[in-house]
Amino acid sequence: MRIEEPSSGPPRPSGPRDPGDAWVVTDAGDRYWGRFGAAGLLAHDPARGVLLQHRVSWSHHGGTWGIPGGARHEGESATDAAIRESQEEAGVPAAALRPRFTSVLDLEVWTYTTLVADVVDPFEPVIADPESYALEWVPLDEVDALPLHPGFADSWEPLRALLTVRPTVLVDAANVVGSVPDGWWRDRAGAASRLLERLQGLSRLGVAASELSLPGDTWYPHVVAVLEGEARAAADPSDSVEVVRADAAGDDTLVAEARRRVGDGERVLLVTSDRALGERAVAVGAEVRGASWLRDRV
Repeated sequence: MRIEEPSSGPPRPSGPRDPGDAWVVTDAGDRYWGRFGAAGLLAHDPARGVLLQHRVSWSHHGGTWGIPGGARHEGESATDAAIRESQEEAGVPAAALRPRFTSVLDLEVWTYTTLVADVVDPFEPVIADPESYALEWVPLDEVDALPLHPGFADSWEPLRALLTVRPTVLVDAANVVGSVPDGWWRDRAGAASRLLERLQGLSRLGVAASELSLPGDTWYPHVVAVLEGEARAAADPSDSVEVVRADAAGDDTLVAEARRRVGDGERVLLVTSDRALGERAVAVGAEVRGASWLRDRV
């Protein structure tokens, strides 16, 4: 394997060329763009489809359709790279997206990470650099009719199959808080508020796909915490965590939430160390993890 600096190409929008903007060339002569790997964004708008880029002729596999993306910077996460590249190439506003999951193509000498994100605030893409002939929202059923970039063509069907998968981590807050003797009994609302703050990291940093029994690499689940009793007075966290305040028994509310969400097509993982509650949740189609599973991640 060797690194080959590009002989030509447009200047980066931010100024000098980044060290990541180079070819990785294998011993067999295969060339992959991005010294530190590459990443791209598959933005999904349920009303309009997915955002695709018609690549200019001088680009790698020019004339084909793919997703906005490019080389990662040194030390940059794949998720950050995918969002940055989509901003540079298509004017995608980061605030309009909610990350769903990442999928990684790992060739040992080079990786490509696809960030799949839901559009939560509709926007129109803008050709922001010379790398695109066009940017269009393409309905899912029409993607295969386009001449696709070979890498995107190979990944499209597996990615499309996951666009309807919606993982939810449903948290038995009382059980999780009570699993650590930190004085929570003196201020249940305060203890619940501290848990809600920590839960925000779960949706931001993501969960390994294997932990959720899902394909892909990392998923960014919807997080729901059920509060009961005095803990219901806890302040609402940011939008990244949904709070359900139980009117009666917390266990009954948790089971009802699990049943409703499974019925709506969500993949529900209930976090509780209460064995009886876990059995009730499994009976309605949820998976269960103990409180220690969550504590290790937040």
